[in-house]
Amino acid sequence: MNWFIQIITNPYLVIAVSSWGLAQVAKTIIYWVVNKKLDIWRLFGDGGMPSGHSATVASLAATCAYFHGFGSFEFAVGAILAIIVCHDASGVRLETGKQTLVIKEIADLIEKIADQKISDEVKLKEFVGHTSLQVAVGATLGIINSVLLCNLVF
Repeated sequence: MNWFIQIITNPYLVIAVSSWGLAQVAKTIIYWVVNKKLDIWRLFGDGGMPSGHSATVASLAATCAYFHGFGSFEFAVGAILAIIVCHDASGVRLETGKQTLVIKEIADLIEKIADQKISDEVKLKEFVGHTSLQVAVGATLGIINSVLLCNLVF
């Protein structure tokens, strides 16, 4: 049971996971307001405003900076991880989402022309990546959450 206490009192883990959770809740609320429908699955989904991935890794890097300083090995690892994840979210994964929309349009066109339904077996996700703004807002949310929790809780 000691391992459980160590996990739930680990500031790096608690802050990173809570930043992800905050971003996911914000994403669900924003989706609800913009689209006028509540989609509870947005709590666990990728893509959208703000980026949960960016919030998670930015808060981890910020927590490392708080406890070990900006010159530390821990911060360096967290910062490099954050850069890679944020770049991937707004680059490769964003393009994948765009390609998914085009593939769905092509599939719809083929269905209309052939008058035959294409298999629903493979569902492509449109919400995969993030715009630069979504990444920036997610990272900012993560850093703010880290600063608050480091100063108020840990």
